[in-house]
Amino acid sequence: MIHVRELTKSYADLRRGSFVAVDSISFDAAPGQIYGLLGPNGAGKTTALRILSTMLQPTSGTATINGYDVLTQPALVRRQIGYVSMNTAVYDRMTAWEMVEYFGRLYGIEAENLCERMETIFERLQMNEIRNLLGAKMSTGMKQKVSIARAIVHDPPVLIFDEATSGLDVLVARALLKTVMELREQGKCIVFSTHIMREVERLCDRIAILHRGHILAEGTLSELAERHNESDLEELFFRLISEHDEKQHGLLATVL
Repeated sequence: MIHVRELTKSYADLRRGSFVAVDSISFDAAPGQIYGLLGPNGAGKTTALRILSTMLQPTSGTATINGYDVLTQPALVRRQIGYVSMNTAVYDRMTAWEMVEYFGRLYGIEAENLCERMETIFERLQMNEIRNLLGAKMSTGMKQKVSIARAIVHDPPVLIFDEATSGLDVLVARALLKTVMELREQGKCIVFSTHIMREVERLCDRIAILHRGHILAEGTLSELAERHNESDLEELFFRLISEHDEKQHGLLATVL
């Protein structure tokens, strides 16, 4: 469903020279699976997901979504995905229903099918109470529900959640995670980026620990625990990051 090979994204920096945000990462994600990208701020998670959603072009490497190439077939890739992030905007002067309907029309869904699809979504996400509420009057949790609704209105096989619980209160974040798990049960392929260990432990079938653009470890929780002889994900996370940074500092000292 998602195949990423040696994906790299670098930027020109006047002070530091070339800055590599994502450095030759590779992974696969399958239908009915939640694939977690775990890493601190600046690890490269958002850059990687923006490449997968065709918002950024890779410097090198390849990525395909449901058989379509993100670089050469961006329009077809966008039809395969729904994207939700903490920064997804909601229009102040449109109601929840109008916003989801607008995006459904952008995807070319016929009016009758769109209405039926939206009724199902609004019921599933418990949005009927806000269907006529303007975006300007919505709480953060309400806006996030609208973001999810418009991301799934065209029934995409792949969903990308980029730090989607950031800034949400506990109850709203819990409801969002429940929705993500329900989408997995429907057979969706989901990529979920976060820096919160509890979310990874609760949700993810496979995990990639990302730091400074590199994947430091990849696998299921049990595979990672056995491979690194560490059952506590948080301890493993910090150990891998510390070892990586120490190695990089050692290499830098050798060069200097």
